Amino acid sequence: MNNVRLRLAPSPTGFLHLGNLRTALFGYLLAKKMQGKFVLRIEDTDEKREVAGAVDSLINILNWLGLEFDEGPFDYAQGKPTFDLSHDTGDYGPYIQSQRLAIYKKHADELLAKGEAYHCFCTAERLEQMRAKQTENKQAPRYDKACRNLTEAEVQDKLQAGLPFVIRQKMPEAGEVMVYDELRGEIKFPAKDLEDHVLIKSNGVPTYQFASVVDDHLMQISHVTRGEEWLPSFPKNILLYQAFGWEVPKFIHLPLILNKGGGKLSKRQGDVFVEDYKAKGYLPEALINFCALLGWHPNENTVGAGLAPARSEIFSLKELTQEFSLEGLGVSPAVFDSEKLDYYNGYYIRQKSVEELTELCLPYLTHNTQHTTRNIPSDKIMTIFDVEADFSYIKKVVALEQERLVKLADIADKTVYFFKEPAYEAGLLIWKNLSQDEIKNNLNELKSKIESLVDFNDLEKNILAWLKEGDKKNGDYLWPMRVALTGLKASPSPFEVASVLGKDETLKRLAIANTK
Repeated sequence: MNNVRLRLAPSPTGFLHLGNLRTALFGYLLAKKMQGKFVLRIEDTDEKREVAGAVDSLINILNWLGLEFDEGPFDYAQGKPTFDLSHDTGDYGPYIQSQRLAIYKKHADELLAKGEAYHCFCTAERLEQMRAKQTENKQAPRYDKACRNLTEAEVQDKLQAGLPFVIRQKMPEAGEVMVYDELRGEIKFPAKDLEDHVLIKSNGVPTYQFASVVDDHLMQISHVTRGEEWLPSFPKNILLYQAFGWEVPKFIHLPLILNKGGGKLSKRQGDVFVEDYKAKGYLPEALINFCALLGWHPNENTVGAGLAPARSEIFSLKELTQEFSLEGLGVSPAVFDSEKLDYYNGYYIRQKSVEELTELCLPYLTHNTQHTTRNIPSDKIMTIFDVEADFSYIKKVVALEQERLVKLADIADKTVYFFKEPAYEAGLLIWKNLSQDEIKNNLNELKSKIESLVDFNDLEKNILAWLKEGDKKNGDYLWPMRVALTGLKASPSPFEVASVLGKDETLKRLAIANTK
């Protein structure tokens, strides 16, 4: 195959798993690096597990991540691919397996004619009894090839009688099957361990193993990226290619992704779906950068070309398309370190302009929405103490927290005191061994000093000078000031908070603190 073509072939069974994102990302990067095509194919032959809307969700989340397809079952609307059952972009459609059943039947018939496959009329009850007996005898459950040697006359009699059947692949019974993985090299599988697996089910629908091979050949896929959990079925795929006399694409089985405890990622141990991370406020740049380094390492000799040494693990999607290569892939399991993902997310949050970051944070603050403001869309308005917030105020709030944010969703809890008078117990105002009366006196002094200031912008400079001149201890005044303004033990400095709240709101909160 001269043309480089890779594909993502998900089943519409739910949200995008992080492992599937990595597979999609590596396929996309290889296609772009080698100036090839990236194809979307929907493998929807498992009707029992299909989830309505899953394909739309998939395309939407991949759009959000910035991964674009060159071909697939979609149309372009407003510059973005939109899933469309009746439309294909590309010359190798249909790109939805349920629309390709006649193609699979034709190729299954070809294997039957060649003697590379056979009809199996075994009932579900017989197969269940067979497996139970094998398990009882401590044998690996597998089909016993009862229908493999039926004569042509016997097969025709059963077909004419209308007996249901499946079509099975006729596997070699001796020797070894040699396969080649681009990361692991040659791998040998004993033929005796291979089962005559089903190619076409009794309802005429193909199994994944059969349909994926037929589709990859007909769509001229040159490289197949998938997880190493598919290695046991690798010889079945290769034998199908050989049975048809087709050229085998290059297979790249990516290493497992493990959690920090050494086990596989699972829903019980945390989020595994990309949509969950998006909802929590992880940025697409962070997820892309993080997933790229799950099993891939940049070439140390080329990292310096366009990337500063201090940023040796910071890659934009564009930079990844330039740096990514097969040579950087390994076979050792990759470890999913959520703390590292948090690092990347915090890093990319800090690269945003305050304007852009504020727009990204607005959806996480909409629980305060009540009124309409000229600067903010009607569905993203906040009310602050009965005063309508304008966009410039929200930008100040976001700017103050930008250096501290790890996830966009954190903005709501971290800044709630900017939009709502803080609630706290009077005891929180107490600093060290000061009495309540001393705290109230200090707050009164502080309030009077702030009232006298002509330029509120120099609040910190003036207050610190005033404390120093009066030989006053900073903590005796600044601790209750912080609590009065935020209701928290830990927050940005009270001067930073006051600069956002403004003079009037600052004085109001100091007065309220004195009533505690």
